[in-house]
Amino acid sequence: MELRRIWVSGELADYGNWPHLAQVCRVERIVHRKGRTRREVAYAVTSLGPREADPARLLELWRVHWGIENRVFWVRDVTMDEDRCPVRTGSAPQIMAGLRNLVISLLRMEKEPNIAAALRRCAARPSYPLSLVGAPIQ
Repeated sequence: MELRRIWVSGELADYGNWPHLAQVCRVERIVHRKGRTRREVAYAVTSLGPREADPARLLELWRVHWGIENRVFWVRDVTMDEDRCPVRTGSAPQIMAGLRNLVISLLRMEKEPNIAAALRRCAARPSYPLSLVGAPIQ
């Protein structure tokens, strides 16, 4: 079970010089799984005012953002172990990130339910990933 709560305020909009600040949010997430409870609290700022995004809309946007974040960055960070990649100089890190994103996108387009398992299949059968980009296989 998961519970999310959000607190939103526009009181800080005119405080300080943060450009375009309209609202601040506090999101609390309580997750109950396998007899354990975990509580997380996070904060955010937005340029969306109360008329554009009420608390329910902000919570929906929050979930969509983290859904996208988890679908791409989680796979890159955990499944592809990106943080341990020795490529660190010049344009190479951005190129490698682009290639990782390409691989994830191709596998998702193929409706692969498990990216880790699909990557193992790619390693075992090099012709499979080549077929995804239309390369002739001999």
